[in-house]
Amino acid sequence: MPSVKAGVQQLGGVASMGVDGMFAVRRGFPFGEFVQQCWFIAKVTMVPVVLISIPFGVILALHVGSFARQLGAESSVGAAMVLGIVREAAPVATALLIAGAGGSAMTADLGSRRIRNELDAMEVMGVDPVHRLVLPRLFAAALVAVLLNGLVSAAGILGGWVMAVPVQGGTSGAYFSSFTELAHLPDLWSAMIKATLFGYLAAAISCWYGYSAHGGPKAVGDAVNRAVVLTFIVLFFVNFVLTALYFQLVPPKV
Repeated sequence: MPSVKAGVQQLGGVASMGVDGMFAVRRGFPFGEFVQQCWFIAKVTMVPVVLISIPFGVILALHVGSFARQLGAESSVGAAMVLGIVREAAPVATALLIAGAGGSAMTADLGSRRIRNELDAMEVMGVDPVHRLVLPRLFAAALVAVLLNGLVSAAGILGGWVMAVPVQGGTSGAYFSSFTELAHLPDLWSAMIKATLFGYLAAAISCWYGYSAHGGPKAVGDAVNRAVVLTFIVLFFVNFVLTALYFQLVPPKV
């Protein structure tokens, strides 16, 4: 029971951090810090997320292409790639990289400020750390997640083309022309909404663990580890809920 209580308290703290950061925008928006955080998150995640998405697209095209050949539907490989990458894989991969690279840096930064009493000093001087430090990180992670989502989708589809056309002997015309067979515009909107929410959640979890860290340097390291683990768990659960809602609310293309 104590572990359950602690888990509920952690989720409550994360939710409180996300809501407080959202409403802190009423006191103004720290645009300079926002731009710096956008650049930092993009810098540490752009190359890794591309390097992950290209092999993922290759593997997906390999499996889909092999199955499609058995059914005599080689021309539909591109349609399956769009559904698999754009609607599902790209938002999740983007959020996981933001949590692993950018989120861990957020936790370490805020945790270091906490154990050095910098956050307490800001409160004494009348500066709200949530408004000054947390707010720009939340919105920066959400914005960068949306932008990286498009990059991941493009890189994954390119990796799928490499496997489907030069390796498996398909044609570029059939690969690209089949994009609209199964996918439609709500799939793209769903991916963008997922990426925005996932980025915001990853930043909220990371910021809360760093903000609430107490102790020495070991406490900061523990906070980083817990933030990354909890982010992965929450993102997969939220992705399942959103996907289930999507299938219930949006009819498939016929």
